[in-house]
Amino acid sequence: MGKIKTHKASNKRFSRTGTGKIKMNHNNHRHNLGIKTAKRKRNLRKGAILSESFAPIYRTLISK
Repeated sequence: MGKIKTHKASNKRFSRTGTGKIKMNHNNHRHNLGIKTAKRKRNLRKGAILSESFAPIYRTLISK
């Protein structure tokens, strides 16, 4: 029986929490930071939980 390989790019960007949820970092925090407000940049620093509708797809990709 064939096995699903880990998608290496997704594996570097997403991780699984202890309860099985998918944790990710926000995007838009690399450049053009002078335009963005301090509140927006502060909120982009924090991690986020992926929505439950996308979670099954990414669980198979990172396969941990």
